[in-house]
Amino acid sequence: MYPATQKLAPADEANLVLDHVGQVNVFLVAGLLGPGGFLAPDGTPDMARLRAVLRERIAELPALRKRAAQVGRRHHWIESTPDVEHHVRLVEPVDGLAGLQNKCAELMGQPLAGDRPLWEILVVPGATARGTGVVVRIHHAVADGMTAAAIVQQLFDPGEPGEKGVDEPQRRGLAEAPRYGPGSGPRRTLRRLRIGLHRIRKTLWGRGVGGTVLLGERSAHHGVAFLRAEIEALESTVRPQGATVNDALLGSAAAGFRAALMAAGEPIPAWLPVSEPVALRRRGSAGNQVGVMLVRLPLGEPDPDERLRLIAAQTREEKPRARDQGTLEFMRGPIGARIMDRLARRQHLVGGFVTNVPGPEGTFRLAGAPVVALWPVAVLAGNVRLGVAAVSYAGNLCCGIHFDAANVHGDVFAQAMGEELARLGK
Repeated sequence: MYPATQKLAPADEANLVLDHVGQVNVFLVAGLLGPGGFLAPDGTPDMARLRAVLRERIAELPALRKRAAQVGRRHHWIESTPDVEHHVRLVEPVDGLAGLQNKCAELMGQPLAGDRPLWEILVVPGATARGTGVVVRIHHAVADGMTAAAIVQQLFDPGEPGEKGVDEPQRRGLAEAPRYGPGSGPRRTLRRLRIGLHRIRKTLWGRGVGGTVLLGERSAHHGVAFLRAEIEALESTVRPQGATVNDALLGSAAAGFRAALMAAGEPIPAWLPVSEPVALRRRGSAGNQVGVMLVRLPLGEPDPDERLRLIAAQTREEKPRARDQGTLEFMRGPIGARIMDRLARRQHLVGGFVTNVPGPEGTFRLAGAPVVALWPVAVLAGNVRLGVAAVSYAGNLCCGIHFDAANVHGDVFAQAMGEELARLGK
């Protein structure tokens, strides 16, 4: 259990810095629930029953029983009993899946209350004909994608067993995440120092992206679109080509970026660098233990299979290197995060974000109601106007596309990405 007060780990406090007006730094996952448990056959929710179940589970999750308070120049976690009536709420009905997408877009512009524990669970009627929607939001100061996924698994009931998560040869607990990087000692230290200095220079002065509609000041008009593709079908297509499901995700995102740029009337660049988080070996108490790799999407290559091959060749090298290097240098504390936050508003190092979190082996239930679908939504930060998030669930790769709807053709992006996922899944 957390003590009454505990200083935030530097990486967690860095994520507080990145939450401000115009940039809500939360992990968001949306789902569809079927009747059962706290949901009546007609989809009517019994909120008292849901809160009773979750109250017991929250008692076993210290991460959800703390709020961030400034103590001197730093922030500390303060023990705080959540008001479950506030944190677990019924919201206004929406109109089908499109309405749930719009609700998620709206929420990506609404910060969590800073004087409470930094999370909420919203029940959203109308998302399906006989069920309902659910949205879970957890601040990134509390958890990165891997940690948030573990929290969600503990809040929900286990459902049916299923296939292993995407790109996982065997299921690992968070403490057993793989460790990468050859050797140790002075040679490895010097190599990491050299790479670290190179990454700092790229963050400060890198210009891998020219002027484009994908970068710029963001409007307050968010858009969200959901996609799904069967993982087994994707694997059967891409594995013989030496690629992974994550490579297929990146290749499909490349198709989306090509289409969005064409719709904007822009020339297609040969390469578009994007940023993708990489899970690190879990150490210590920090909720954020994540590295980052840059992947250059070969937009200038018209053959999608060749694009996939070029992407796979990069990720085979870059993912182990990113894991060995550890947390991005500017995200190792609040001072660096403030510098990066200012730089990110005019950066031209990356043109988009892509993130992929392994999901559970099987399915979930929420207080007895089956979770029949699940989608994550990525944070948009700095001047980036489009990001893709994915999670494996119930045998599917579930993708959420988050975009600045006033500046980017997100619907065109989603259609092209969906078509490429479907092609790869045949």
